[in-house]
Amino acid sequence: MSYIIDRRLNGKNKSMVNRQRFLRRYKNYIKEAVSDAVNQRSITDMERGEQVSIPTRSTHEPIIGHGPGGKQQRVFPGNKEFNTGDKIDKPQGGGGSGSGDGQASNQGEGEDDFSFYLTKEEFLNYLFDDLALPNMIKKTLSQSHEYKTLRAGFVSEGTPNNLSVVRSLRNAHARRIAMTSGKRKKLKQYQQELEQLLSSADKQAQQRIHWLQQQIADLERRLKRVPFIDDIDLRYRNQVRVPVPSSKAVMFCLMDVSGSMTQDVKDIAKRFYILLYLFLQKNYEHIEIVFIRHHTSAKEVSEEDFFYSRETGGTIVSSALKLMHQIVSERYNSNEWNIYAAQASDGDNWDDDSPLCAQVLADQLLPAVQYFAYIEITPNQHQALWEAYKDLEQQFSNQFAMAQIRNAGDIYPVFRELFAREKYQQAG
Repeated sequence: MSYIIDRRLNGKNKSMVNRQRFLRRYKNYIKEAVSDAVNQRSITDMERGEQVSIPTRSTHEPIIGHGPGGKQQRVFPGNKEFNTGDKIDKPQGGGGSGSGDGQASNQGEGEDDFSFYLTKEEFLNYLFDDLALPNMIKKTLSQSHEYKTLRAGFVSEGTPNNLSVVRSLRNAHARRIAMTSGKRKKLKQYQQELEQLLSSADKQAQQRIHWLQQQIADLERRLKRVPFIDDIDLRYRNQVRVPVPSSKAVMFCLMDVSGSMTQDVKDIAKRFYILLYLFLQKNYEHIEIVFIRHHTSAKEVSEEDFFYSRETGGTIVSSALKLMHQIVSERYNSNEWNIYAAQASDGDNWDDDSPLCAQVLADQLLPAVQYFAYIEITPNQHQALWEAYKDLEQQFSNQFAMAQIRNAGDIYPVFRELFAREKYQQAG
């Protein structure tokens, strides 16, 4: 049986190495195009690629050419009209007389941009290139859906394809040694004694020789009856399926749906939540989402009701925080789950309730969560809730952060600021 091992680095996709080299070289252009795409298109379309254009002048490769002056000799195939030393007239009409109908440009080079397509995976990699999850401690690895096969020693039963020939022969050899060591030792003694008595002509010695010959023959026959290999010698390679650990996280989405929250503000919040979900998807294999909406009271709802239902009335934010703490206590043990939360609001809240919100966060939620982000969506000055959260940002600098979003274009910059890798490396 022969085996063919393909050790080529590129494999079937032979251009992959060149593509990766190209992406690394023009990383700045690509990241700029990705940032523009995030601001221009809906985040619901984030899980697709993007068309990227790079100015052609930026893709020029360095070339080696002849400098001015000197003598050059060239061979032109198919020359039947000129000889060495002949002078060639310039083309009639001068250069640059194209056949097109349009007018020439006075803006310099008119080359087209070089365009190529980023795959979904490449797009997300560039999207989250400078971001890092703070406090990303994978506490309990569970919820496995994939398995890998590992060697687990040898067993006495198995299928023929897992038979270990070397280990089986080694066991057979050890068994034969253990079963025949006494007989071989006795056989060696009889053979030595027989050699000493063969030179003797004594009658008693002849009887002893005859007896020794019978004993030797009997021992040799018994040794031959020991099987070369037996069923008890067989050993099979044992393989067990071990679950591949996968981390699990839960993402809490809290949003104010009172009368002051317009549909435009909800759309901005939705984009932020989807961006956070895509970010968590790159770090955890199993993610659950809990939607909590609130006005004067809080309720766990579906995604459709969370973003599109209309409510009227005032705002009591602490009701949502208390409901989140209740859900965490009942369903998501902080020792087993990585808990993330994002709260979106226009900052409007009852004055007496804002200090209570800060207290609930400090005493109940922040000790249990990995990260809590508060975004205030308002073009105006900060509201009462922002002022109540200020002390928390200093006290829990590596678990709590807040930022203001004035319009849809601020979503991605604010998201990068909240999850900046350098920021949380310093904080840790």
